[in-house]
Amino acid sequence: MRHRTLASTAAVLLLLTALSPTAVHGQPAAPETLRVDLASPMGAFHGGATGILYGLGDPGVPSRDLIAGMRPRTISQKAPDGEQHPNGDALVVADDYFDAGGTDVHIYAQDVYSAWPYQNLGIDDYIARLRPQLEKVAQRPDRDRFVWTIFNEPDWIWYGGDWATKKEKFFADWTTVYRLVKSVLPNARITGPGETQYRADHLRDLLTYAKANDVLPDIVTWHELGPDSLTTYRGHYEDYRNIERSLGITPRPININEYSNRRDTSVPGQMIQWITMLEETKVDGQMAYWSMAGNLSDHTSRAGRANGGWWLTKWYADLSGDTVRVTPPKPSTRDTLQGLAAFDRDDAKATVLLGGTENAVEVEVTGLDRKVFGNQVDVRVAKTTWSGYEGDAQHPPVVAASRVRVVDGKAKIAVPGGDRLAAYQVIITRAGLGAPPAANAPWQASYEAESGTVENARVVVQDDGSGSYDMAWRYTTSGRKDIGFMNNPDSRVTVDVEVPRDGTYRLGVFYGTNAFVGQQALYVDDVHVGNLTLPATLNWVYRGRHDTPITLTAGKHRISMRTSGPGGFLGGMSDVTLDRFDLTEITGPDKTVYQLTDSRRSGGTVERGARALQVAAPGAVVLNPGDAVTTYVSTTEDGYQSLSTTWLGVGASKLGLTFSGRRVEGGDLTAGRAGVWSGSVTAHLKAGVTEVVLSNEGRTPLAVGTLTVVRDAPADRHAARVEAEAGQLAGGAAATSGPWASGGSYVGWVGNNGTLTVQRPEAARKAGQYNLTIAYAQAEKNTGHPYNTDTITRTLIATEEGGQATAAPYRHNYTWDGFWPETSPIDLLTPGGALTFGNATAWGPNVDWIQLAPLVVANTVKPRY
Repeated sequence: MRHRTLASTAAVLLLLTALSPTAVHGQPAAPETLRVDLASPMGAFHGGATGILYGLGDPGVPSRDLIAGMRPRTISQKAPDGEQHPNGDALVVADDYFDAGGTDVHIYAQDVYSAWPYQNLGIDDYIARLRPQLEKVAQRPDRDRFVWTIFNEPDWIWYGGDWATKKEKFFADWTTVYRLVKSVLPNARITGPGETQYRADHLRDLLTYAKANDVLPDIVTWHELGPDSLTTYRGHYEDYRNIERSLGITPRPININEYSNRRDTSVPGQMIQWITMLEETKVDGQMAYWSMAGNLSDHTSRAGRANGGWWLTKWYADLSGDTVRVTPPKPSTRDTLQGLAAFDRDDAKATVLLGGTENAVEVEVTGLDRKVFGNQVDVRVAKTTWSGYEGDAQHPPVVAASRVRVVDGKAKIAVPGGDRLAAYQVIITRAGLGAPPAANAPWQASYEAESGTVENARVVVQDDGSGSYDMAWRYTTSGRKDIGFMNNPDSRVTVDVEVPRDGTYRLGVFYGTNAFVGQQALYVDDVHVGNLTLPATLNWVYRGRHDTPITLTAGKHRISMRTSGPGGFLGGMSDVTLDRFDLTEITGPDKTVYQLTDSRRSGGTVERGARALQVAAPGAVVLNPGDAVTTYVSTTEDGYQSLSTTWLGVGASKLGLTFSGRRVEGGDLTAGRAGVWSGSVTAHLKAGVTEVVLSNEGRTPLAVGTLTVVRDAPADRHAARVEAEAGQLAGGAAATSGPWASGGSYVGWVGNNGTLTVQRPEAARKAGQYNLTIAYAQAEKNTGHPYNTDTITRTLIATEEGGQATAAPYRHNYTWDGFWPETSPIDLLTPGGALTFGNATAWGPNVDWIQLAPLVVANTVKPRY
């Protein structure tokens, strides 16, 4: 938050031949070796490394699904009713956080103040502001889940300067505040000292004093905000533990309650380095707050979509069992290959997470117990890479897979290289009875914009590679350079590409705008394909990614982005930054198969034998009545999806379906007798990530293998859309023309006295569960903070005539006239009551169009045999 300047050779060949031909940053010279010893446990998996500072902004921002998938153990949020930021209030976001599986909420008590650094009005003023916070928390039954950060960065705020002369004042104030907290909340945990960096002398002095005066912090905290922390943190950790021992203090839990740089957050290849060292030392950590509250420290795209970094945090949260010894080529060395591994003996599964290098990696695994893994193991290697900050990433593909023979408890596994921004997940399981696993990654290639032909624009160095603090403070740029100053009518960037086959390819353009909707003309082989409208981003270097399909013949082509199209110069909206171009082959409708044995379970066991074969999967999850399995489904757009699975029941069976904590009516898959069954539900899912729970609602056990999700675009006919300006406007609501509105107009001034009423379309004239999608825009924010963008969420309330009111949040999206579709659940109670949108106490967003989609439109179950 606070910026300070401070297998065998044959197995290897099998895996290599399965690699997707991705070339992002050039070919590596030689593989690096990561050694994993499954026979050397390092302790139970802790899971505390992906906490967040101001990761939550408002209820629903980010979505519950993204919080639950990431599963941070701890978060730090604003003091109740605090003035430091407009959102992030601990008591406002706590219920969503706890409901999503979070453990503790830390309260930054000094964030009650409005200025940064905090106004120093004396300790009595602070006490007067702190007491109401304590009394509010004391009224909650879950009061003990709130942890108190009573001072933040005291080594420069209030007590900065000469430690020798300031420490006595700090100790006295620490004691006063500490005892106040304990007097109101006797079981409260207090963290400290929370300094800007590790300061051994300060810690020794504080702990010596605190032990003598019975005011020891319950959790010890400090910040690791410099890029060199990747090198020095382990030394800091060991030194601190030595201080405890020397003072006779029982080991305290540690929370590195601000860590990472702007260049790290959202980047899998960077974040894996931080996560590894924090998990290795079994401490909690919280990613710093560099941009805006409510985006999981740059790990979400919009409010409900995942970027590439989120998938790494989700992989980390999926780990179970014990972590084991992992030896990288260069331990405690920044910007190098690092990794961690966990071994779950009950599930007969080992998982390795690694990244931080552009070189290929050979994972040497030892300690493969024959009693657990047998003579052969199945290996899958998945990849998640940087997709930009506002670039959504889908479920990571499997880029390599094989069945590997285990010799003397050892196996070697090849992991592809070429992408220093990527992280990889290696899953090792006992070989199944069916076919070996297979890679599913499509052909993909990437091209740096600065490596193309740049005309009437400039190559800008965003990272000089020096590793300085200034460079670490900057947002990530692919290849460390981008193209800017595209402000001439003949500005253009052209890259030479080559594709292997005739077909359709997804072109992903990495770009930035300065909080405006951009537009550039796309040409392929000097033929105008169309103009690409690029949604606004926070600033020039806060990368978004825009995807569009293009048709190419096999061979070489020239792809060009230009500021002028057939109609002439596009003007100021074409002055965007360009970073990278990705091409990905599209081989059919969007389809993803989720291995439920990789998912999280509430009860149940994993089996890789005969029952797995019967359900046509490499492994099966056996669910007893009441058990459930949870997976996180990702989709590229709002629309209908077919969700199908196969299960084996020993009697009559029922599989229940829950989306985002919402039990799906009409979603149960029911079979009246024993047997193997296949069932599918066609349901409307929001773009981004949806938590999907399959639960055994029957009376007998069943075994389920995979969940397959396929886009069903024809079913979109069940959804009905209404242009906002076609509705009935009242109060101050008014239709306004806009270049980016779908019908040329949108409705503004909704809220306070302004309302928008729409009649239910014919397709929505039944009571039941629906998804409500609103294309909205709003750019409200505060402007006083030196570096945090204090964005503000707006709320729109839909009131059904004769029914109920349903509120939904709409996150700041950088512009007032560039529209994002946002989907939320709504339950309609009448067969046709009109919907009125408004907010009696605040402004809502601008509205372009409104869509209602029945949640479920088809449900089929058939016997397999």
